[in-house]
Amino acid sequence: MKHVVFLFSILLTALLYSCGGSTEGGDSEKSLEEIKQEGPISNADIIRNPVSADSELDTVNVAKMEFEYTEFDFDTVGQGAVVEHTFTFKNTGKEPLLISSARSTCGCTVPEWPKAPVEPGETGEINVRFDTKNKRNRQIKPVTITANTYPNTTRVYLRGHVMVPEENQQ
Repeated sequence: MKHVVFLFSILLTALLYSCGGSTEGGDSEKSLEEIKQEGPISNADIIRNPVSADSELDTVNVAKMEFEYTEFDFDTVGQGAVVEHTFTFKNTGKEPLLISSARSTCGCTVPEWPKAPVEPGETGEINVRFDTKNKRNRQIKPVTITANTYPNTTRVYLRGHVMVPEENQQ
């Protein structure tokens, strides 16, 4: 056991030092305001984690994603049905909101999200499609959305019950 702990600590140390590097003078130090002044903003300019170990935590001057509802109950459907729902959100923050990804726990649940920035005060939609093929009983399907918000992840859920036809019950 001591050997495993020792090996793990060596690997961890090597990983930490191999990822080092100087960011002095690089684009990573620019604020969003500085980037805006330079000209048009691309999606790559906006995708930033608003939390940095070197600066104070700013939870005010960031994009904020506010959903009307974070859960959708599709009630009871037959096995093989495809459930679709659109989650509507509003950017209630002070910066353009850019969603970098939306993922579920399995391939049966597929989210689609806006690829363009959602400006402050504007709304956007995340469409979620859940295929109930080979599913049964109670289902809870989370979709984790990663964006330039604080916190940088938000979850929405599809919930419901999938009925199995009597000839398929065993």
